[in-house]
Amino acid sequence: MQADYRRPVAEGGGSVNPVSVPGDRRIVTRMTHPTPLPTVPGQESVWDYPRPPRVEAVDARVSIALGGAPIVDTRDVLRVLETSHPPVYYLLIDDFVPGTVVPAAGSSFCEFKGSARYYDLVAGPHRAVHAAWEYPSPSPGFEELSGRIAVYAGLVEACTVDGEPVEPQPGGFYGGWITSNVVGPFKGGPGSFGW
Repeated sequence: MQADYRRPVAEGGGSVNPVSVPGDRRIVTRMTHPTPLPTVPGQESVWDYPRPPRVEAVDARVSIALGGAPIVDTRDVLRVLETSHPPVYYLLIDDFVPGTVVPAAGSSFCEFKGSARYYDLVAGPHRAVHAAWEYPSPSPGFEELSGRIAVYAGLVEACTVDGEPVEPQPGGFYGGWITSNVVGPFKGGPGSFGW
């Protein structure tokens, strides 16, 4: 069977390799992906996560602090798993300390989860601008995220999962949380846009 070179191979730019086909003046691009890092027992590779993403409940205690003050400490936790991304944790808005979650201007769109709106997180004089987001009317398959927000770990003082400090996903655009049980490489850093 002959390949159909009219079909796009890579979408959305990113790290690609041009491929020419004999007798054809068009260029086809093939996306390159990194080699997944090895795991040890008890670890997950983000390269084993699905695409489209999956929502799952997780048995974990999640805490977030801002300006030295705890703003949430909860065990009612969902996480979204997507290929190449560390998990994104979603917490009930009602579990946050009253007055710490403040609506902010701006919105974005996820091809899987739908339209998002943003929140600032506030603790006393400390304000983390656009530090959290919510899908108020999630797309089918993601309804469980309604009433929950995710937080950019790099914009608050501390995030922990079962007491372990979280590292933010590289690059600042995505909101995944890196813990010792998750291995990459992770999308978000330079050269990873098209993963």
